[in-house]
Amino acid sequence: MQQSVNRFIYFFIAALFLLPSSALHASLGLGQYFKDERGTTNWQYVANFSSGVLIIILSVVALILLLTWRKAHRANRELTLIRNELELRVEQRTVELKASESYIANILRSLPLMLVGLNNKGQITHWNRQAEEIAGVSTAEALGMDLWQIYPTISITPAQIEQALNSNEPMYIKQSQSGLYYFNITIYPLQGQGEPGAVILIDDVTQKILAENMLVHNDKIASMGELAATMAHDINAPLQAILFDLSSFQSLLTSGKLMQTQGETSQEIERLNHLLADASDKGRNVAAIINNLLTFARQRTDKKMPAQVPDLLEHALQLAGDVLVSTHNFRFSDIQIARHYDDNLPSLPCYNIELQQAFLSLFRHAFDAITESNLTTYAPCIRIHVSKSYDTLWIRINHNGTPLSDEEQMALFEPFFSNDESNPHINEAGKRLSFAYFIITEQHEGHMAVTSDTESGTTFHMQLSLDS
Repeated sequence: MQQSVNRFIYFFIAALFLLPSSALHASLGLGQYFKDERGTTNWQYVANFSSGVLIIILSVVALILLLTWRKAHRANRELTLIRNELELRVEQRTVELKASESYIANILRSLPLMLVGLNNKGQITHWNRQAEEIAGVSTAEALGMDLWQIYPTISITPAQIEQALNSNEPMYIKQSQSGLYYFNITIYPLQGQGEPGAVILIDDVTQKILAENMLVHNDKIASMGELAATMAHDINAPLQAILFDLSSFQSLLTSGKLMQTQGETSQEIERLNHLLADASDKGRNVAAIINNLLTFARQRTDKKMPAQVPDLLEHALQLAGDVLVSTHNFRFSDIQIARHYDDNLPSLPCYNIELQQAFLSLFRHAFDAITESNLTTYAPCIRIHVSKSYDTLWIRINHNGTPLSDEEQMALFEPFFSNDESNPHINEAGKRLSFAYFIITEQHEGHMAVTSDTESGTTFHMQLSLDS
């Protein structure tokens, strides 16, 4: 049907184009048709013929328009169906995308680690709940702001972000402050987006590391207590015998039972008497050390008990005076002790034996630093300050001995490990304060730091909570 109509249309158009050329040939015959018997033109015939031709043309045009309208209507209906179907698919896809975006956003927001998204200008594009809690800044305030302006204490630098973007590879960073925090940081570069950027993941593993360290240190403390008790019992018996023999020899010498007929013999006896007195003195020092180890091994408890910190310090000073003597017979008791205790200090819940041993370790460290310096040029002094600030007890122990270098300050609270028996610095272990640091920070959940310079000396700062 459609093909027949098209053929008719093509034929009609061709006839219209051919009509002028054929009109010249048919003008004579056609002219005869429009004339009457008298040979004049019958205009009625011309009008009838013209109107008939016009009707035919209009009919053809109307038919063409009808067919075109039907075709356009059919196409429009099909397009409408296609559009409705596409709109339905787009709507469904939009709902799915919104649900997916909401789901992903909830996952990112609920991550137990800090997530920060940045563009290439360092401006924040993503900020989850953990970031809000750590930085104290809401998401509405953080978005679009400069990261280092919103969170200036963050340990990541713009140079590290730029390095990750330039290398187009993730960057892994471990940062820690011994006893305070441990962070695993990952920087992911985003290069596939329209604008490059980065995602920062900061995982706070402090509790995990502290728990692991606590287990290790508890094992060390238990082992040290057992070792101290075993060594003390093993050494104490022969030491008591030595002290008894030395006391007997000294009694014989001082009683005058030995012959002193010659001056030379008298000098030897005097020298022997001096040596025996010195040996007795050293033996008493060893006995004091062993008694201290026994006390530490026997009296330590698993529960905190209230104690006065000045009393613990005084006991630690007494122990230091008994056991600390240098090779040049310089004693801890020769050091001037300046005490500054605030009045009416409250009791501190603590493991008093462990805390006392921590103070003794600090006094031993101060004594070693003082003996390393030139004692003829200054008066050695240890200053002790104890004060209360709100719900915290502050303790400062300062000495004017040889100051610590920057490297020594960094490693002071770390354990010393060495498998090289020929290492000339093997005595470095005795200069560390990892045991005292553990007692203060781990067992008593406090804080400890050290500052040292040539002008103000070395100061150990301790902060202990009164509510623990």
